[in-house]
Amino acid sequence: MTSTVPNAVEHTDEQQPPITMFGPDFPYAYDDFLAHPAGLGQVPATEHGTEVAVIGGGLSGIVAAYELMKMGLKPVVYEADRIGGRLRTVGFDGCDGSLTAEMGAMRFPPSSTALQHYIDLVGLETRPFPNPLAEATPSTVVDLKGESHYAETLDDLPQVYRDVADAWARCLEEGADFSDMNRALRERDVPRIREIWARLVEKLDNQTFYGFLCDSEAFRSFRHREIFGQVGFGTGGWDTDFPNSILEILRVVYTEADDHHRGIVGGSQQLPLRMWEREPEKIVHWPYGTSLKSLHVNGEPRPAVTRLHRTAGNHITVTDADGDIRTYRAAIFTAQSWMLLSKIACDDSLFPIDHWTAIERTHYMESSKLFVPVDRPFWLDKDEETGRDVMSMTLTDRMTRGTYLLDDGPDRPAVICLSYTWCDDSLKWLPLSANERMEVMLKSLGEIYPRVDIRKHVIGNPVTVSWENEPYFMGAFKANLPGHYRYQRRLFTHFMQDRLPEDKRGIFLAGDDISWTAGWAEGAVQTALNAVWGVMHHFGGETDPTNPGPGDLYDEIAPVELPED
Repeated sequence: MTSTVPNAVEHTDEQQPPITMFGPDFPYAYDDFLAHPAGLGQVPATEHGTEVAVIGGGLSGIVAAYELMKMGLKPVVYEADRIGGRLRTVGFDGCDGSLTAEMGAMRFPPSSTALQHYIDLVGLETRPFPNPLAEATPSTVVDLKGESHYAETLDDLPQVYRDVADAWARCLEEGADFSDMNRALRERDVPRIREIWARLVEKLDNQTFYGFLCDSEAFRSFRHREIFGQVGFGTGGWDTDFPNSILEILRVVYTEADDHHRGIVGGSQQLPLRMWEREPEKIVHWPYGTSLKSLHVNGEPRPAVTRLHRTAGNHITVTDADGDIRTYRAAIFTAQSWMLLSKIACDDSLFPIDHWTAIERTHYMESSKLFVPVDRPFWLDKDEETGRDVMSMTLTDRMTRGTYLLDDGPDRPAVICLSYTWCDDSLKWLPLSANERMEVMLKSLGEIYPRVDIRKHVIGNPVTVSWENEPYFMGAFKANLPGHYRYQRRLFTHFMQDRLPEDKRGIFLAGDDISWTAGWAEGAVQTALNAVWGVMHHFGGETDPTNPGPGDLYDEIAPVELPED
């Protein structure tokens, strides 16, 4: 819920630079790296035109391919489904094309500064996203145990909700040095960040989110923990995250990743699609007017990868769904890690055994959404008796859990996300068709809003997704369990291949799974940039001395290393 995270440092945009999502694990300023006029680096001229396989056409793959192309390399992108990955924007059959639904990523915090670089690069606009109790949200209804509360700000809710908000603030301060870490991140005080985080990683790696709450005197009340789980902070209830490592949650709140969200006007999938077609002004080797699209036959990526194996000379050989076999000196793998265990036949020699272990231990969160198009934002109508909005952004313990109201003006068709759920709540929807899901959701919302006929406003068929049932994803996003820090560290640091045996180099891991901030597009961008640095280094290239890359500064900012015995 918005406003329950303490604002440790009073600030304005003029007083201090915005916090970034580089995070406590690897405090590298990716936004500065991207903004520097010297660029991200260069490879020797003898390598210009060399092909590099980029497996996965999601945001991470497209960012990596785009930056490799600018260096003069030739990325060959493989994509099993569609460009965009979990930046997936869909329309509604028979409805105005301006009506869209974000099936994956739909809200982005300002702290995602590397992501914002690319949003600005391709000329996309953003606007505030209507999270619960956000300034852009006209009203919010919290419905728990059959009792509903209408609010425009946190202060409109009963005292117990403010008590829960205060408990969360105290819990963070007492158990995780919130103010100190938030300030250090905002000021980019790397020594202080590392000092605080090293202590917390060692202390909390084995702790669940729920256990962290229970250990706090502020949350000694079960009722407070229950309300917090169902209503939460920022985006809504967080009880589906209770089994996960508390370190996962701290990364989010430290970097303000769960607050001040913005949506991309017209849909997030435009970002990778525009980058696919973009002709960069500064490009090496390739003629002006070159784009990723123009480097691919018929402007389309290669199809799904079906096999990956090493061949003589420590090359990476890729077989695709068309039966085409190509061999590369370097490859970047950005698809979800479990693809390496199931959909793609892989040699064990691709990665060191401890990296295979980390891949196998990957823990994914399930997630489901269902959207319907409606004739207009009728929820802004006023109830004649109460003077309140007839319907609101809704948080509930009923099956729908979170309902979001999305409009583009009072006289235009609009969209309702009837339900956005995670984990067990998502699995409850899995056997149901889109229409069956809609019927259950309308029934639940009808109990909260008995005087509102939502159905009469619906103008098209619902669209839905369950990411755990998507064959090329098998889950929505990674979320580490207690004890998984070591596994995540292995995957994130894989781009530093001088530390690997020679016969294990040449293929680089990137993408949401590999980042410390899984579930946020920023992590996909950051790991793509790590992989670009890795490929550049692999080919004997280097960064400009005035703009050192993530690998150049690695020894100074490497993630905390826990003992393996």
